[in-house]
Amino acid sequence: MSTRSLYRRHSPQFKWPLCADIRNGKIGRREAKRTYQILANLIQLWLSQYDRGELNVEEAAATTISEYGAQIAAFERKVGPLTMEIDLLKKMPRLRPESSNEPSSIISGPLPAGSNGGVR
Repeated sequence: MSTRSLYRRHSPQFKWPLCADIRNGKIGRREAKRTYQILANLIQLWLSQYDRGELNVEEAAATTISEYGAQIAAFERKVGPLTMEIDLLKKMPRLRPESSNEPSSIISGPLPAGSNGGVR
């Protein structure tokens, strides 16, 4: 079985001019069906939406912009705490000076003074 989607989505920016061309007589329904490989009942649905004024490019663009705005807000909510965490980590003193020869653990940092790390 193929992993391709069974359904294609057509944007209002595609549907509106196609319906306008069909209604203005620039292209026929059969020609649109063959050219764009679209089912006749789907073209009829779009034409009905076009006639009722439901297929509007400007409204579709506004919807797209509002969706992008919501995505941007979600990203900003994620970035804010990460930025604060990075700033905090930059301000923290290093756990182990680079010149130190003491053994240290990645998890717990430098070992306490006087400890051999369990080695005698």
